[in-house]
Amino acid sequence: MLILLCAGLLTGCADYLNRYDTMTLAAGDTQKYNSLLQTVDPLNPASKNTTIKGDGVRAAAVAESYRIPPPPPPPPAITVNVGNTGVE
Repeated sequence: MLILLCAGLLTGCADYLNRYDTMTLAAGDTQKYNSLLQTVDPLNPASKNTTIKGDGVRAAAVAESYRIPPPPPPPPAITVNVGNTGVE
């Protein structure tokens, strides 16, 4: 009985999704989509610039530093005085 009840409830959900009044469940941005569709060039003009100024040696050094991290800094020096220092 319980199985038939659950199956009946799930069938109602499938029927609702079949008769949904939009193309997809994620529909709703049609005004934004239409305005972007009619825009002549929606990209930023600076995005067409493929000439990136930079130094190849410096870029290779940075890439190498990510591949092999630098060693950790040495521990701080600790001075321990034992006995008489000879200064009065």
